[in-house]
Amino acid sequence: MAADRHFTLVGAGLAGALLATLLAQRGFKVEVFERRGDPRIDGYAGGRSINLALAERGLHALRQAGADADVLRQAVMMRGRMVHPLGGEPQLQRYGRDDSEVIWSISRGELNITLLNAAEAAGAILHFDQGLASVDFEAGIAIFHDVHGNDHRHAFNALIGCDGAGSTLRGEMEKVTSLGERTEWLGHGYKELEIPPAFDGGFQIEPNALHIWPRGRYMCIALPNDERTFTVTLFMPNEGEPPSFADVRDGEDAVALFARDFPDALPLIPNLARDFDRNPVGTLATLYLDRWGLHGQAVLVGDAAHAMVPFHGQGMNCAFEDCVALADELERTDDIASAFIAYEKLRAPNALAIQTMALENYLEMRDRVDDDDYLLQRQLELQLAGRHPDRFVPRYSMVSFMRMPYATAFERGRVQRELLVEATRGKSTLDDIDWDWLDAEVAKRLAPLPAET
Repeated sequence: MAADRHFTLVGAGLAGALLATLLAQRGFKVEVFERRGDPRIDGYAGGRSINLALAERGLHALRQAGADADVLRQAVMMRGRMVHPLGGEPQLQRYGRDDSEVIWSISRGELNITLLNAAEAAGAILHFDQGLASVDFEAGIAIFHDVHGNDHRHAFNALIGCDGAGSTLRGEMEKVTSLGERTEWLGHGYKELEIPPAFDGGFQIEPNALHIWPRGRYMCIALPNDERTFTVTLFMPNEGEPPSFADVRDGEDAVALFARDFPDALPLIPNLARDFDRNPVGTLATLYLDRWGLHGQAVLVGDAAHAMVPFHGQGMNCAFEDCVALADELERTDDIASAFIAYEKLRAPNALAIQTMALENYLEMRDRVDDDDYLLQRQLELQLAGRHPDRFVPRYSMVSFMRMPYATAFERGRVQRELLVEATRGKSTLDDIDWDWLDAEVAKRLAPLPAET
């Protein structure tokens, strides 16, 4: 059955390379077309280079592909958020209970190369320097344009769009039928900077943490790399009340901003002015679609279907879950159209849930992680997780350390947040909590977690 079915993937980024591996392992014929050159030869020339946070959902997908060990060799463990308040001492806020509940910082370029090697090893055929130009769905022909200006006609059985938020395939599908595409721009952008290694070659600051400098409407974060560097990202509004990218225009302005608002980070970034001037302001948006597929001829995965802002570190993890779900559905039935529909039905509500949570997490990261009320609620959250491990699990843990549907984590998290707010209203310490009332409310409002989660 599988050997007779041919899938054409558009895009050899993270999702495309992983999906190619999963499909080829199942015996499908897979061809992948990528508009950029082979990063294993030309070097990585991707778009955004914000470090990626690899969590359990993504790790599960990599295990399915047999690539987890190779990836983790290049990753740096992050135990939690190291919060740097203005004028105060940094404090670590653990993500989970212990080192069994961590996330991993991984370079996008290194991960892409690892997955391309896995795809080829599994039997996928990779075509580089060939970007999708147009699709004739009626004739079943895709036209790819190479770097020499030549067009190549490719007869396809089914197309799978792994070509990111600016998906060309999505645009071609829109010409046939409306996908209900809507893009909501955040109004904030980002600049990437770098903390180099220390003089002795080690990390300059704590390596096993995601560092955050929260400042209300804006923030700075830093993720560790295996080269002992940190990728630093400054997030600010594009315009409006200062500071914004409208008034912090060049490296000199950036140095002044850091001297005032991120003074402990400034000496760590010796090339701040140069990097600020060289690197563009990145854009942040959420992409919503009403439908992901087209009559069994094409379907979208990852950012091509549901691009999100990066503040929950789940964009890649969600895309990898898409890949596993789609591969499983295609293996389950000979009817490609039915498989595409089942995949979308399963994944669309969960994509919407994590898109919502990612937006919420931006507010938490930039504005709340050093607030007294947040810190008290965080303490209570951990206490309740210990008292009711079968019912009360912090939302971050449900998202990052479990594989329960995002939609389930979102709804349970909403109920839990209500409990935390109600229990701490007017309170200053955990000693003031009405534990009898709270324990009873947890039992009443939160059903036991299913055993498989």
